Amino acid sequence: MTAALRATGLAVSLGGREVLAGVDVTLAAGRWTAVVGPNGAGKSTLLRALAGVVPHRGAVMLRDRPREAWQARERARTLAWLGQAESGGEDLRVWDLVMLGRLPHQGWLAAPSAADRAAVTEALHATQAWAWRERTLGSLSGGERQRVRLARLLAVQAPVLLMDEPLANLDVPHQADWLALVRSLAAQGRTVVSVLHEVGMALQADAVLVMQSGRVVHHGPPADAATRAAVRTVFDDRLDIHPVAGAWVVVPRTASPGFPPRAAPTMPGFTPPHDSPGEHA
Repeated sequence: MTAALRATGLAVSLGGREVLAGVDVTLAAGRWTAVVGPNGAGKSTLLRALAGVVPHRGAVMLRDRPREAWQARERARTLAWLGQAESGGEDLRVWDLVMLGRLPHQGWLAAPSAADRAAVTEALHATQAWAWRERTLGSLSGGERQRVRLARLLAVQAPVLLMDEPLANLDVPHQADWLALVRSLAAQGRTVVSVLHEVGMALQADAVLVMQSGRVVHHGPPADAATRAAVRTVFDDRLDIHPVAGAWVVVPRTASPGFPPRAAPTMPGFTPPHDSPGEHA
C-alpha cells in the first residue's frame, strides 16, 4: 500500500492536557478516509497535527518524505487543508478568496495566470458557487460560505486534501454533492481525509478511522463488521447501523445499556418506535 501520510508517535498537548496520545497511523494514497469518534476524541487535533498547524511530538511522513523536509511552497502544493469553522475574509470577493488557494503556485506578487484562473473557475463550478463569484463572502449564508471555502481547497489542486468537518452548514443535497465530489477525487488518485460528525456519511468512505480519548481504536473499511462494531462502541451503543440500498444507514438509539431510557415524545397520533436490538447486517 502506498501511503499518502504516515504518522508515528503523534502526540499533542493543549492547555496542559494530552489531546492526542502517541498515535500511529498510515493513510493510503488515492483513497478517502473518514475520521469519526465522540466529542473530544481528538479527531480535529489529529488532522491539524497531520497538516502541521499545531505543535506536536512525533513524526509525520508526507508521501514517504518527512514533512519537515519539504520546502514550504512545495508542501503547500501537495497538501491542502480546510479547517473547522474558519472565519475571516468577510469583505473579500468570492473569486478573490478562492484565488488564495492558488498562492502556492504563484510567484511573489505575480498576477494570476491562465492556469490559476482555470483552476478557480473549475473549483467554483465543482461546488456550485460560480454564481456568487462577484459577491463578498460576508453576504453569503453559512452553507454558501462553506462551499466557497471548499472551492478554495479544491483550487490548490493538491494530491492530498485534509478536511475538518467539510459538511458543516451544508444541506442534504449539497452533502450528496460533496460525497460525489470526494468519490471523484479518490477515483482520480487523490487522497482525502475528512473528519465527519455525520457517521452515516463516514461509513461510505473507503476506510474509517475510529478515535476515542486521543487514540485510534480501529482503522478499517466500513464493509468489515469490526469497523461498524468499533463505531457503535465509541458512541456508547447509542446507534444502530443497517444496510439499505447498498449503503450503511445510521439510526440513533434512545437508550442503551448503562443509560436510563429517555421519556418518549408526546405527540398526538405518534407511536414511538422500539429500540432496535442491534445491527441487522
